[in-house]
Amino acid sequence: MSVFSRKIRGFRLIDVVAAGVLAAIILSVYLAKTIAGRERTDIATVEKQIDAERDRIRLLQAEVAHLEQPSRIEQLSSAHLGMVPIPAKNEVTPEKLGEIALAAQLKSAPKVLAAPPKVELAGPTPAAPARLSATPCR
Repeated sequence: MSVFSRKIRGFRLIDVVAAGVLAAIILSVYLAKTIAGRERTDIATVEKQIDAERDRIRLLQAEVAHLEQPSRIEQLSSAHLGMVPIPAKNEVTPEKLGEIALAAQLKSAPKVLAAPPKVELAGPTPAAPARLSATPCR
């Protein structure tokens, strides 16, 4: 009696094995399709999130463009900070910058005053103060 002709409860062994293999294949195909469907759903969700983020980026770029408009900044700076555009008389050429810097240094230089008169006290003179050495302490 061969393995292929052997019968179990009225069915040939080969038929029972083939039915088992067929059931396993059907189950694996079903599981693969279910997993693929879940992944497709996840991919669609991520794509929707990407589209929403792109829309948000475009919206934020438009808002930045609006906020950075020079006319708007000029209006806000004059209204809230009291700033005004620079008049043309305050503009200088690069050649004049040296003269302006020299004039600013002369204005900020300390004025030399005459030394105050020395007042001498009647009485013993105090000892001369100790001199500091020029070498740094370590």
